[in-house]
Amino acid sequence: MAVFGGIPLFYMELVLGQYHQNGCISIWRKICPIFKGIGYTTRIIAFYTASYYNTIMAWALYYLISSFTDHLPWTSCENSWNTGNCTNYFSGGNITWTPDSTSPAEEFYMRHVLQIHQSKGLQDLGGISWQLVLCIMLIFTVIYFSIWRGIKTSGKVVWVTATCPYIILLVLLVWVDAASQVFFSLGPGFGVLLAFASYNKFNNNCYQDALVTSVVNCMTSFLSGFVIFTMLGYMAEMRKEDVSEVAKDAGPSLLFIAYAEAIANMPASTFFAIIFFLLLITLGLDSTFAGLEGVITAVLDEFPHIWSKRREWFVLCVVITCFFGSLVTLTFGGAYVVKLLEEYATGPAVLTVALIEAIAVFWFYGITQFCSDVKEMLGFSPGWFWKTCWIAISPLFLLFIICSFLISPPHLQLFTYTYPYWSVILGYCIGTSSFICIPTYITYRLVITPGTLKERIIKSITPEPSTEIPGGNIRLKNL
Repeated sequence: MAVFGGIPLFYMELVLGQYHQNGCISIWRKICPIFKGIGYTTRIIAFYTASYYNTIMAWALYYLISSFTDHLPWTSCENSWNTGNCTNYFSGGNITWTPDSTSPAEEFYMRHVLQIHQSKGLQDLGGISWQLVLCIMLIFTVIYFSIWRGIKTSGKVVWVTATCPYIILLVLLVWVDAASQVFFSLGPGFGVLLAFASYNKFNNNCYQDALVTSVVNCMTSFLSGFVIFTMLGYMAEMRKEDVSEVAKDAGPSLLFIAYAEAIANMPASTFFAIIFFLLLITLGLDSTFAGLEGVITAVLDEFPHIWSKRREWFVLCVVITCFFGSLVTLTFGGAYVVKLLEEYATGPAVLTVALIEAIAVFWFYGITQFCSDVKEMLGFSPGWFWKTCWIAISPLFLLFIICSFLISPPHLQLFTYTYPYWSVILGYCIGTSSFICIPTYITYRLVITPGTLKERIIKSITPEPSTEIPGGNIRLKNL
């Protein structure tokens, strides 16, 4: 997955961003104007991601705050939110774990943090959890003051948020969310790589960046993978169950139930809980910085006459919009919405965007021209492996995954709640709502372009003339 899918597309986006030095909307004028809708699609996907991803950080922040105590609140069954099924098998004695048993960590997460028992499902989400609203407000406040001035400030913050997890990993060996998904871990298709690479110097060795970053990413995931299975094995041994039973609720539940419970029963549990949830927050902030910077760079490049001198106000508008978009995930049934958005709003849409992006660049802009751009920047042309991946292997790789998803859509279930059939239709509508920008803009472009149909198509797929000097982006001078 990394060698034939993730890394080639990662390298492609670094080259595009660094050579053309534009965000993911305006860059298409220089590549293939008719595919400009790809840029708008990625921005909508970024909004959906921000709507649920930061909610997970709010959960982590609530856990972090709750960790500043002598006895972690998810270690006992003697709290107001516990039920008669609560079973603390770490307390010693002859404790029997039954199918109806629930752990203290599970009830803390579900009944106290999420309060999911007050929701009947997607059809009745219930009220808003104001304790989580306050947490996410703090998260968005940190995000705003980290990115409002541009990468001058966010770059300095990232020195802390990006290096802190590695230090903590050496202590905890904690897994990274979705580590097995190399494609999503590397991030091509989100517009983030284009945005960051557009700030590079023209002759920066982006080939080396692509390889080193990808290898570091994969090795980090490999290192982290050891720990989650040792923890799951430990929990399975304590419950006298199979590992598959302990890990049946994957995703955030694995972090906030199984892993939190294991940490709670370690020596110095308070210390480990604090640094563990601090790790989750710093990892989340890194991803949010990147996602929102992709949005901001794209819009500022597309509408410089409006926003170039009003970046702080635009960032504030983006953050406020994301905050209000997150409110639906902060209801008592918000966890159901988070899983729905995770499965449908980002995954298939991003894969589709990456596929069309690869086709637009290598089949319309042309592999010859692309390789010529690389040689102009780096002094050498990509080899046959990269060309083969870009033209055939990577697109086929993506097409296979997309078709597999469409043929066998995920059967969603969270805890004991099985998603109704109409939620699948809703999920497809949410995914389509971003992707629809691509055919819509293609139609719009063909309509507004003068000439015969053939002339319109030729003009629409031909890069627009530019007076800019490659590598002469004014943003570099502003840094």
